[in-house]
Amino acid sequence: MSAYRDGDKVVVMVPSRLSKAEEEQWIATILERLEERERRRRPTDADLQSRARDLSRRYLAGRADPVSVRWVANQRARWGSCTPDDGTIRLSTRLRGMPSWVVDYVLVHELAHLLIPGHGADFWELVGNYPKADRARGYLEGVAAAAHLPLEADTLDDEIVAEGVRHGDDFPHEAAG
Repeated sequence: MSAYRDGDKVVVMVPSRLSKAEEEQWIATILERLEERERRRRPTDADLQSRARDLSRRYLAGRADPVSVRWVANQRARWGSCTPDDGTIRLSTRLRGMPSWVVDYVLVHELAHLLIPGHGADFWELVGNYPKADRARGYLEGVAAAAHLPLEADTLDDEIVAEGVRHGDDFPHEAAG
């Protein structure tokens, strides 16, 4: 048994040997599971805020306390941004549907910026507390490469930078202000 989306429709495949009642029961179960999986992959702003606080506690000793965390659709060249002065974090809606550990990485990255501007060694040490940091960075670089987005080399820290990622004060994000 399996299910997948085809545009606005959900296609559910079940064995033909099932009775009509079993088929209806399995379809309901599969649709429920699909909905739950999609909900987890598409957190709300409130979910992001809660997740950011949890990640701060787990990986940054609770030192980063964002005032707000929300999705924004205007970040085409960045995965996220933050404004340390007012404690706000914004994540690109392009992250929706990506694995939760990738979204968590971008949140940890932005949370670290609430504590440390720039991308110095102390910043990367904080981000490195997140155990899937390298894996998530590679995933995001792969997404950029698959979309044929330009990659640049950052001569300061020799890291590969994907689609608009710049190593100044932000992680592929927009300038605050």
